[in-house]
Amino acid sequence: MKLYRTLHGILLEKEDQYYRLHESDWDTVVNRDDLYDWLVTQTESLLLLPFNDSSPMPEVVAPIGTQEVWASGVTYFRSREARMEESEKAGGGSFYDRVYSAERPELFFKANAWRVVGDSGEVRIRKDSGWDVPEPELTLFATSSGKLVGYTIGNDMSSRSIEGENPLYLPQAKSYRGSAALGPCLYVPAEPLSPESEISIAIIRGGEEIFGNTVQLNQMKRKPEELLGYLFRELDFPQGAYLMTGTGIIPPSEFTLQSGDKIYITIEPIGTLVTTVA
Repeated sequence: MKLYRTLHGILLEKEDQYYRLHESDWDTVVNRDDLYDWLVTQTESLLLLPFNDSSPMPEVVAPIGTQEVWASGVTYFRSREARMEESEKAGGGSFYDRVYSAERPELFFKANAWRVVGDSGEVRIRKDSGWDVPEPELTLFATSSGKLVGYTIGNDMSSRSIEGENPLYLPQAKSYRGSAALGPCLYVPAEPLSPESEISIAIIRGGEEIFGNTVQLNQMKRKPEELLGYLFRELDFPQGAYLMTGTGIIPPSEFTLQSGDKIYITIEPIGTLVTTVA
């Protein structure tokens, strides 16, 4: 099932049929350890919404209420290689090699809810950065108890030039206005996503694809539950939290984003998150 946060309430999609929930507060709806079962019971008392050309689905916004967004780094081998390459001149390459194989993962704060961009929104590149990339990431949603109950798609916009200059600049490279996008929905399955699920990205410039690639979730070194375990170990999240799980897709070193680029990130069966570089 899929939950959409819209300008006119919360919509539930089940088997290609849409319902509007009576509850309008996103935090109240999603912060339930039994979220899937609760949504099943909701469909028994809700009316179907027959969307069509004359009565379209309301505009979708980012599937987040007041939660924080955190992120994981160097969880794929390709990410390890790229980080070592970009930080080599600064002498920081060994840090990324070591964290990839360490027991403790890299976790960092990404965004407050009010900074998060939704589907069809605009992400940004920093004005003081000359090397910028999107990072397509499976994003977990866990309740206040730390239980994984849903997934969405994340775009972790990053300045490779700033992080490569010095690893201590990571907060500036990762957390800024327009650096985080989530959407299009919160996917709430009965069972965890298959490790064979694929993440794909396509970047379009001037009507042509200038970069595209795909990676399977089974290439991720760490399990979702492991990452959430570290995140919740010494932090409280009263309304739950979102956790980006890192990327296994890195554009070549000569690539950098430009204003107007369109970024398509797809993870089935979640859907496709589309953003444009402002």
